[in-house]
Amino acid sequence: MKAIKITAFQESANYKVPISHDFRESYPLPPYSTVIGMVHYLCDFKEYHPMKISIQGSYGSTTSDLYTEYEFKNGMKFEPKRHQLSVNGFGISRGVAQVQLMTDVNLVLHVIPEDQAEVENIYNCLKYPREYPSIGRREDLAVFENVEVVEVSQCRLSKDLYSGEYANGTQQGLRKNWAAYIPSEILNNSLDFSHRDKHETDIDTGTKYSLNKVYSLVKTRKNKPAERRWEKHEVVYTEFSIWQDAVITADDEGDAIFAV
Repeated sequence: MKAIKITAFQESANYKVPISHDFRESYPLPPYSTVIGMVHYLCDFKEYHPMKISIQGSYGSTTSDLYTEYEFKNGMKFEPKRHQLSVNGFGISRGVAQVQLMTDVNLVLHVIPEDQAEVENIYNCLKYPREYPSIGRREDLAVFENVEVVEVSQCRLSKDLYSGEYANGTQQGLRKNWAAYIPSEILNNSLDFSHRDKHETDIDTGTKYSLNKVYSLVKTRKNKPAERRWEKHEVVYTEFSIWQDAVITADDEGDAIFAV
């Protein structure tokens, strides 16, 4: 099986948590829906093309910024004492809110199309994008440092695989503070989250998220617009260790893949 592997850098980005409003919080890495949306936009797909996504990376720190927020209620008429803007007689409130930003973000993304015949087209659209890529908000520009096609297969590790730097100060890999979204259904005893003894596993050490992937439109009531119903996936965001002789899914460059 083949995948398109993207190595990307973002100076700053917000991967909005849907339930955050007054302070627009961010996930530590982009969720599946964000990556899928980026791929579909750059490929100019007009409908959903089934694909699996694996997301891993790191960020340097977090900060916050101000942005202009516009709010309106459907059908509410403009009231001069309440609204700052009038659009066709309807009132819009304008104010200032805060947004959380992840800074110095490094990403490794794997895109695995269900239809393998699409690999070449997706690769070309990401390698030579029709406009500057962004991941997150429109202004969250992404530098695609490398885009390539890799082979994906199951393999048995010949040595321990570490995601980054650990408490003893040794650098086990080339990446520091490296983490991934690991789907709950693939967690097993070959993955160690305790960073203590290789025979111990503690999945509660990471942060659990329920991430959106794709949605379907569902008609619930007559004369009402269809509602979005999201396909969600339970994941653990964490640094990871995988021990020798474990059988994992990886690309031909040795990067583990945790695809959903």
